[in-house]
Amino acid sequence: MRYLKLAATAVAVAALTACGGNAEPAAAPPPPTEAAEPAPPTDATEATEPTAEAPPVDACALVPKEDAEKLAGTRLEDPVPVRETCTYSGPVSGPLAQVEVYVGDGAKKILDVDRDLDHEFETLSGIGDEAYLEDGAVFVHAAGVWVAIRLVRLDDPAKYHKPLTELARTVAGRL
Repeated sequence: MRYLKLAATAVAVAALTACGGNAEPAAAPPPPTEAAEPAPPTDATEATEPTAEAPPVDACALVPKEDAEKLAGTRLEDPVPVRETCTYSGPVSGPLAQVEVYVGDGAKKILDVDRDLDHEFETLSGIGDEAYLEDGAVFVHAAGVWVAIRLVRLDDPAKYHKPLTELARTVAGRL
């Protein structure tokens, strides 16, 4: 019996050692290479190259806190801007509310995904170049910029169609 325990222990040690990986240590990653800095542009270069991009739009300035609170129908915390987005959350004491503002390609992507998921949209005429309303969100395209405004509330989404439409009209005017 003693030899059986010794043999079982030897097999276990051999198996664990085999699972330990390579006998050789892993190679160190290559040292970082320094990227050559581009030469500063000359005045002639700057003058001849037109910029195709529109200036960035500040999502929090596009939908200020007062407008977000009016849409949500409740007090909201201060905005949290991240790149081309701005989020207003309801207070932790309630009620549940959140207003999200997306500007640029991300806004258009949300619309495209919702279309792919067969969400129902209402076309809003007279707002920007084009505008669409769905339950809990509105999408506006004006001055070459897409904006998506999403509202999270636990109430009937139809209750917020008019406030979303009004905010879309306001945002289109600000673009």
